Amino acid sequence: MARSRLLPDNFTLYLVTTVVLASLLPASGRFAQALEVATTVAVSLLFFLHGAKLSRQAIVAGIGHWRLHLVVVASTFVLFPLLGWALRPVLQPLVTRDLYTGILFLCALPATVQSAIAFVSMARGNIPAAVCSASASTLLGVAFTPLVVGLLLTQNAAMGDPLDAMGRIGLQLLLPFIVGHLLRPWLAGFLQRRASVMKVVDQGSILLVVYAAFSHAVIDGLWTQVPLSALAGLLVVCAVLLGLVLTITTWSARRMGFSKEDEITIVFCGSKKSLVSGVPMANVLFAANVAGAIVLPLMLFHQMQLMVCGVLAQRYARRTADSPAAPKPALPKGDTRAG
Repeated sequence: MARSRLLPDNFTLYLVTTVVLASLLPASGRFAQALEVATTVAVSLLFFLHGAKLSRQAIVAGIGHWRLHLVVVASTFVLFPLLGWALRPVLQPLVTRDLYTGILFLCALPATVQSAIAFVSMARGNIPAAVCSASASTLLGVAFTPLVVGLLLTQNAAMGDPLDAMGRIGLQLLLPFIVGHLLRPWLAGFLQRRASVMKVVDQGSILLVVYAAFSHAVIDGLWTQVPLSALAGLLVVCAVLLGLVLTITTWSARRMGFSKEDEITIVFCGSKKSLVSGVPMANVLFAANVAGAIVLPLMLFHQMQLMVCGVLAQRYARRTADSPAAPKPALPKGDTRAG
């Protein structure tokens, strides 16, 4: 079981295939223009459906645990950025400048929803609190991510005005999310019966954006600017970052006296970074010619967090086998682990 968690999932294989396709056949001309419109529509539809799928009851069930939520938010939007900034003199020489910009962008992203909840469930953690924290992180990311990226990359010309970016992210991501959630009473049943529809939109929209971003980057010479040594260095940087965050969140949860179920929720919600939110945000925040290099660290970190947290969740499950588990509401259906 643990060995299977170390293997790439199907979605990761789709991502790799998309990068290869963009490298060999990058979109250009009118096709690239049409692709840009298609990605905008697909991403808006994705967040519309995520809003419709979000259970208000699950949020209410976990919202009272404010200490836990503050720790998760602090890990997501304070600890990660501080580590990325503080370690820059040590870690940036391992990669290229654009790749480390992608690392700093990764540090500013919100947490995942689906995969975080799935791992908390596997480890027998506090699922209502996980649903609340992960969902709140996605919404807070609309405001926090552009501001944090703006602070970390004050000298980066590839990024525009953070406030302008916040408005565009709100229009493309938050507005469809809110509209979808308001229409949840009419759409929830359909989405539960048609989980495959959610999966296609979920994965398809991300693959479209990745293909568009890498097409721009390849045309501008991405692979001639990123040597193999930098890719190896990127693996080290992502491993160091993930290892530090997992260690710090675990230590902090125990030091602050949280229960084992709450510790599990803090560790898995506070250490995740969302591919679903990150790829569209990179497309909004950065110039097209650097977006490919910006999302490359996120793609690698995404797979690494799934593999490491899969093993960690099983260890937690064994450790808590004799202790009472937190109440378990139904998990979101159609989890593609793409969050």
